[in-house]
Amino acid sequence: DFGYEFDDPRVNPTGGAIALGHPIGASGVIYFGEMVHYLKNANKKYGVQLMCGGYGVGIATIVEAL
Repeated sequence: DFGYEFDDPRVNPTGGAIALGHPIGASGVIYFGEMVHYLKNANKKYGVQLMCGGYGVGIATIVEAL
């Protein structure tokens, strides 16, 4: 028990890199597509995707469903 309820909004409900795998060069688009589908299916308006790259590079993308 890690102290989180399953419906805790801070927990990714569809897993993450370990659950989905990590194909080099393709993981970003996989996670982005998953987030867009989740926003639509869960009737949510905003999503944030955080990605890290080699050598300390990082990026955050904020998506608004219209």
